[in-house]
This record gives sequence, structure tokens and C-alpha cells, in this order.
Amino acid sequence: MSEPIAIDDPDDPRLCAYRAVRERDLVGRQGRFIVEGEVTLRLLFSPGARFAAESVLLAPERWPGFSDLLRGDGPPVYLAGKDVMSAVAGFPIHRGVLAVGLRGAEPVPEALVPPAPAPALVVGMVGLTNHDNVGGLFRNAAAFGADAVWLDAETCDPLYRKAIRVSAGAALTVPFARAASGAALLDLAQRHDLTPLALTPGGHETLDRLAPPSRALLLLGTEGPGLPEALMARARRLRIAMAPGFDSLNVATAGAIALHHLSGARLQS
Repeated sequence: MSEPIAIDDPDDPRLCAYRAVRERDLVGRQGRFIVEGEVTLRLLFSPGARFAAESVLLAPERWPGFSDLLRGDGPPVYLAGKDVMSAVAGFPIHRGVLAVGLRGAEPVPEALVPPAPAPALVVGMVGLTNHDNVGGLFRNAAAFGADAVWLDAETCDPLYRKAIRVSAGAALTVPFARAASGAALLDLAQRHDLTPLALTPGGHETLDRLAPPSRALLLLGTEGPGLPEALMARARRLRIAMAPGFDSLNVATAGAIALHHLSGARLQS
């Protein structure tokens, strides 16, 4: 692709993958996902990126800022006014930047963990169905150098458009894979010599007293019910010390505190 293609018809079939973005986010896009905004688009095209782009849709005034990134061999780039973009997507496109990514083959969880005895830090998400929390945790995983994220079958899709946006694009860069259940995540931890750590307000010890293990799986459950008792029974239970009479933190915030503690030595080396 050497030059962008101007489109002025919302019904142009070349824009089909962008149609009714919100509705199709919920029902799936046959191996595709939507990227929105400059930061995430640049990460989609960053060196060594995991995912490929099928096409890019820009407001004409945004093209000069991306021409260095998108010229040459690559996917087609379409230019359409924001009124056309909004008519296609089904809501106002203020940033004027969209792209369709291709999911590709899903990796297996085992492939994402450095082999023992090398240090390893993996985030395990169990039953997290809030896209803001999942996106926030991916952002935290990237910030504190986690090697990978493992998801159980109930956790929502990190490639949902809002999760990507909240993650500041980290969902496109942090390796992730799914397992069948939280119990399967713990089985993986055992096979790969990862110490399972479960965050819970009822933890037997406080996080700040923990000497971070060199290989760890940090388990995070949904707000409210938290992690199932059967999973916590197989892990080391930790709580974050808080002011008396209060024991509630947003799961993404709790995850950030824990990841900062667990990764401190790695980030300083």
C-alpha cells in the first residue's frame, strides 16, 4: 500500500469490518478486533507486534501524522470524513483513528512462561468480566514487567475495543493465553514451578511482608465474590494492609500494588 484510498460512502463494502462497532464487539468479528486511537494504532504497528492489521481507517486530517508509519507495504489505509466514519461505526468517532486487527492463532499458556529456573511473573485472571478492570490489569502487567497474563474461560476478552483502550494498548503487547478454569491455571503453575499467590482481604499474611518468589503466579478474582475458596486453598493467601474498617480496593488497583511489590527487584536490575 503506497497511498491511502479516499471513501465518501458509508455503505462502501471495503468498510464492512468497521460497521456497527459496539454491537459487533459483543458478538465477535470472526477473528478480528477493533483498535481505536493513536497510541493503540502505533502499538499495533510496533516492531515485533503480536497482531497484524487488516486495514486502517483514518479521518483525512489524521493521515499526515501517520504517513511515516503506514506508507510502504502493508494493509490498505482508507480515508473518510468523521461523519462517514461515525455513520459506519454507529457512534461519533472523535479521534478519527480506527483499525481492524487480526487475532491469528491463540498461543498455549505454557509457551508464554520462561523455563525454570529463570525468574517469571505471570498474572492469572479468574472470572473477571469487567472490561475496564481487565484493561487496567493489562496496563499494570506491562508497567511492572509481567511476562504474561493467563485467563480462565470466564474472563472477558482483552481484545474487546474498550479493554484495549483502557490498557493503553498493553493488551496488544503483553502475551496472554487462556486455560479452561482457575483450577487449570493452578495446575499450570505447579507444572512450571510458579508459586501461586492469591490476593484476598482475608489473607493470612500481608503483601508487604512477603519476600517475592522468583517465579510467581498472581491470582486475581472478580470484585465482590473474589477468588473461589477451592483456588485459594491451593495458593498462598495475601492481603494488602489498609486502614482499619476498610478492606476494599478495585481489583486493578490491588493488582498494581501487588505487581509493584513482586517485580521490584526485577525492575531495579
